[in-house]
Amino acid sequence: MIKAVFFDLYQTLINYDPPREAQLAHIINDYGIEVTADALRRPMVIADEFIYEEHSRLPISKRSEKEQKTLFAKYQSILLKEAGIDPAPELIRNNIVKMQQIKFNRVLFDDVLPALEQLKQNGFILGLISNIDSDITPLFDKLKLTPLLNVVVTSRDTGYHKPQPEIFNEAARQAGVKAGESMYIGDQYQIDVLGGKEAGMQGVLLDRNGYFNEDIKELIIKDLYQLVDYLLNERG
Repeated sequence: MIKAVFFDLYQTLINYDPPREAQLAHIINDYGIEVTADALRRPMVIADEFIYEEHSRLPISKRSEKEQKTLFAKYQSILLKEAGIDPAPELIRNNIVKMQQIKFNRVLFDDVLPALEQLKQNGFILGLISNIDSDITPLFDKLKLTPLLNVVVTSRDTGYHKPQPEIFNEAARQAGVKAGESMYIGDQYQIDVLGGKEAGMQGVLLDRNGYFNEDIKELIIKDLYQLVDYLLNERG
């Protein structure tokens, strides 16, 4: 029986405002290439997975300025290719510079607070497992997440990064449960779902926009309301 439910942070609980894909589409359009925000959503998911995997190998903040520039250029190249756009070096530089000038607010998806409140009311231990390497306490206080999360485990605190099993195991330890009594929900298949599964947790893919195919054997949900229904039904 699942006793503890852990979540990824970005694109699982937290989104960006204004949406990144809308801002990037505007930048590319101004460059003279027509593309819509919708056409950039799936390419952004694929590029995000690349950057998350790289961050898990070595945090971006620990890389040299030259290495960071190379990494961000590769990110843009992957994104543009997936969108069917020629990743010309000048366009890549333009995208990076313009995106860095935008002030993005971090906001919760609409389903987060209602779903977490319902899970907590039903006795589930709730937690966060994230590769973030900065103090997120002020953000969580602002977004009213702090009272809902029993456990917050980050790479900043542990020195480990998803998909390393140690970071998942530390969260289970702090929650006072076995890994097999835990579930991990995230938007990235390799880092989140398989990472949690390798540590002994049940991995769940949050696919808000229906980008992943049916070859995935693990549980796939479209929103956190589906997660609540699943867990309450499992309890009977």
